[in-house]
Amino acid sequence: MSERKYRQRGYQDEPRAPRPEQRPVEKKEYAPRGQPPTTPKTFAVPSFREAVKCTRCGNELTVATAWSEDARCNRCGADLHACAQCANFDTSAAFECIKPIPARISPKDARNSCPLFEPRTTVSRETKTTAPSSARQAFDDLFK
Repeated sequence: MSERKYRQRGYQDEPRAPRPEQRPVEKKEYAPRGQPPTTPKTFAVPSFREAVKCTRCGNELTVATAWSEDARCNRCGADLHACAQCANFDTSAAFECIKPIPARISPKDARNSCPLFEPRTTVSRETKTTAPSSARQAFDDLFK
């Protein structure tokens, strides 16, 4: 039997020459182009804010509206003091509530008087720009 593991023709028929040793490529020094900046760059980073939104239509609500017990969404008319709107609402928890409650409240989107109710707040990015209302005002703002 042959010493080689594979007997196909052409496989390691001739011995290979060892690879020459290569030196690592030297890194070039960084040289900035032009003048260095005198002040650091400032970026227009959008701000974040907490918002209360209707679970049915996504309409943004005021916190005062969401806390009142008889409040309704002004767009779709859904009850806001309901389990589906609560921060403790979780479909995988017992009675679908994180807090310990004695009995299940049903339906979850109807108004109830739960003392553990907290409106669900979401963190949203501020996307509204504070652009000037007119072209004339924008022009005047350039020379202030």
